[in-house]
Amino acid sequence: MTMVPNANARHFLLKAKQRDLIAAAGGIERAAEVCSYSKSAVGRWANADSHELMPLDAIFPLEEETGRCDMSEAIAAARGRRFADVEAVPANGSVMAAHAEAVVRMGELMTEGALAFADGQLTPAESARIDRALAKVGEGIDEYRKILAGAKAAGGLKVVPGGN
Repeated sequence: MTMVPNANARHFLLKAKQRDLIAAAGGIERAAEVCSYSKSAVGRWANADSHELMPLDAIFPLEEETGRCDMSEAIAAARGRRFADVEAVPANGSVMAAHAEAVVRMGELMTEGALAFADGQLTPAESARIDRALAKVGEGIDEYRKILAGAKAAGGLKVVPGGN
């Protein structure tokens, strides 16, 4: 049997993304309602120790409900592809807030890493906490990049009142 390079990494990424999607839908019970699967099935998808992945007929309604494409993006990334936004978010001065949010989330990631690495070991629970913090960093950066794209499309943006 031939091993697929990075198969475990892809699997863990998909598991992390489906946990994020379930959380964004409001948790296991709400996600079960949205996708018409049992709470036990959704619970297995959300369980980091279970190897079970969501079927497509569960992914699509959850992504539609949440307005997120976590699993679709992860599947595309596993195949070496990326999604592209078709429209830029209008530049509206929220660039400073997006910058601050990205910095705060990066600080949270650094804190989780420092706490986890302090004893020279990385437990599965610590890995999960770092992964959650990393997902938040990714979300913050994605939002920041959308706002920057909108600013670029608008020909620039004043971030300080009266600034040039």
